[in-house]
Amino acid sequence: MWACRYLSQDGRLTNVELAKRVGLTPPPCLRRVKRLEEAGIITGYRAVIDPEALGRGLEVLVDVEVIATDRKTFEDFENTVASYEEVIECRRMYGRPDYFLRVAVADHAAYEAFLTGKLSGLPAVLRLESHLTMKKIKAND
Repeated sequence: MWACRYLSQDGRLTNVELAKRVGLTPPPCLRRVKRLEEAGIITGYRAVIDPEALGRGLEVLVDVEVIATDRKTFEDFENTVASYEEVIECRRMYGRPDYFLRVAVADHAAYEAFLTGKLSGLPAVLRLESHLTMKKIKAND
């Protein structure tokens, strides 16, 4: 979509600036953006926060395999994990692992406390594998 690229790079663009970039006058540009919002293509606007500034500079990717096969256990696991402040993303995967988590904490000690105090104690957890990033090459968040 013509405006999505610009808005995804800078959600604070004014309508006038966006119109200039896409080669429209402001009124039709605004109408098109409104249509994109109404169609659910643009789902929101947000601020990108520096995790270091919030004291959550260590991000760990965690593969989780669960032992359960019944729906209730999966739902309980998902609801519990989604409630943890440290978990910034949770995905149920096809195949292995069953879940992929992004966890943001202050440091290694905070991650160890999260892992041993919360995540590894969940009844459905069979196996956890942690991955620490050496270098972030590209991120769209």
